[in-house]
Amino acid sequence: MDKRIRLGILTPSSNTALEPLTQALVAGLPGVSVHFARFPVTRIALGADALAQFRHGPIIAAARLLADAHVDAIGWSGTSAGWLGFASDETLCREITAATGVPAATSVLALNKALAAFGIRRLALVSPYLPDVQDNIIANYAAAGIALGPESHLSLSENFAFGLVDEATLDRQVAEVATGGAQGIATFCTNLRAAQRVAYWEQRHRLPVFDTVITVVWDMLRRCGVDTRPIAGWGRLFQEA
Repeated sequence: MDKRIRLGILTPSSNTALEPLTQALVAGLPGVSVHFARFPVTRIALGADALAQFRHGPIIAAARLLADAHVDAIGWSGTSAGWLGFASDETLCREITAATGVPAATSVLALNKALAAFGIRRLALVSPYLPDVQDNIIANYAAAGIALGPESHLSLSENFAFGLVDEATLDRQVAEVATGGAQGIATFCTNLRAAQRVAYWEQRHRLPVFDTVITVVWDMLRRCGVDTRPIAGWGRLFQEA
């Protein structure tokens, strides 16, 4: 790769998982670097205060800071469109590009592209979220023609706490949903330390696994013309789509 590729990642302020995971993902691509900007997010719920964290103003301000680094793409590494609706991310991407001149992607829109690439119409869902947040995610996917289930959630709302969920808990959640007839599994939260387990889960359960830290990086690299096949050990998505 002759040209260095810079990826700009928008990060919830209380997220402690996605930055080290994203750095590790691209470590095998010597021509690619990742750069981060944060905006305030501390709690995931459906109350007005929690939903207001995802108003676009602070996100656009963070995107402008990333644009100062001459990034080639900007990605929202977050899953808020799962409960807000996919149109929220579509609008956000347009606004980011209008404000910065940089193409934009999101974890959820990238997940949807990955599901289409794999022909997934029934998807098992793993998250740390509250029941009503999980229900909104399921309803939004149902409206798009994708059945989510079986599902597993942890009924947590503090975003920082999501990053404390251990691998044993995630292994149990994935195992619970893997035998319910779904065509694939999504780990749906970018503050879960899940991406590094994807290849293991795929081998163990014989299903493709789509992690939302991974999906946005995959989509951004594709948009930048980067061959993702050298990214080994992080699951089938980088190799097969």
